[in-house]
Amino acid sequence: MSGSASPIATIFGGSGFLGRYVVKRLAGAGYVVRVAVRRTEPAAFLRTMGDVGQIQLIAVSITDDVAVARAVAGASVVINLVGILAENKPGDFEKLQAEGAGRVANAAAAAGVTHLVQMSAIGADINSPSKYASSKGRGEAAVLAAFPFATILRPSLVFGPEDQFFNRFGAMAAMSPVMPVMAGETKFQPVYVGDVADAVMHALADPAAQGRIYELGGPDILSFRALLALILQMVGRKRPLVPIPMAVAKIQAAVMEHIPGKPLTRDQLIMLARDNVVGAFPGLADLGITATPISQVVPAQLARFRPDGKRVSARYRR
Repeated sequence: MSGSASPIATIFGGSGFLGRYVVKRLAGAGYVVRVAVRRTEPAAFLRTMGDVGQIQLIAVSITDDVAVARAVAGASVVINLVGILAENKPGDFEKLQAEGAGRVANAAAAAGVTHLVQMSAIGADINSPSKYASSKGRGEAAVLAAFPFATILRPSLVFGPEDQFFNRFGAMAAMSPVMPVMAGETKFQPVYVGDVADAVMHALADPAAQGRIYELGGPDILSFRALLALILQMVGRKRPLVPIPMAVAKIQAAVMEHIPGKPLTRDQLIMLARDNVVGAFPGLADLGITATPISQVVPAQLARFRPDGKRVSARYRR
């Protein structure tokens, strides 16, 4: 592939769970894909998703004006997938998800980029008591102020072979004698990672998507308790579902915030108390995408946690 003859797509956060699927689709669509990441070495696996030289890795901090401007220079489309679920340092949500999103949008506008897609989340709201959700809301506002024709995508809980939800609780079901349940009645609408990646590509291709906000959810709406029960069924384990009072959960979260990896934070508990389902915004169907059900992907994904230890089938990695 000749880089000079091909359009350039810059993707921030392209080495993450969702990013690898978007990178693969961009390469398949003929873009030279410029992947802007903090560290290029861990992202080297992305190079195999395109032709020789088609996937370019560049070291960029989303907090650096000059580096961000350099990353989007000459690009026709920009996708920002940068997001975190917990802060390593106080202020990280604001720095990365609000200020960082605005910095990308301002740089994209200055560079003459034609399409910008910003990955947000259901529940994004400037006035949310959750630092995560409020920073996502400020990020959306900053993006649209700088780049009014950007497309905002708000997925619910994203699932797929590398996800941090089904895999985490599948492992817990295999090892723990009980399954703790916090905010068991909160509803989720899990969306397949491949469908979210397809939504990015449709947003880039459809002029009607410019300047719009989409909320992305799958065909299944389940409570947190029902999701855990489904996971137990899929992995063939019988474990009691034990309710954890929110007061106890807050104490546990305060302790876990200091554990490497931060398995649970108080901010996550705030988000867990609110339903995570699509609202009145357009969704996958409006982008021409048929949502993938949990049953089509997750049973094979979690097969390794079953007593017989079967492995995940490669056919689900699409």
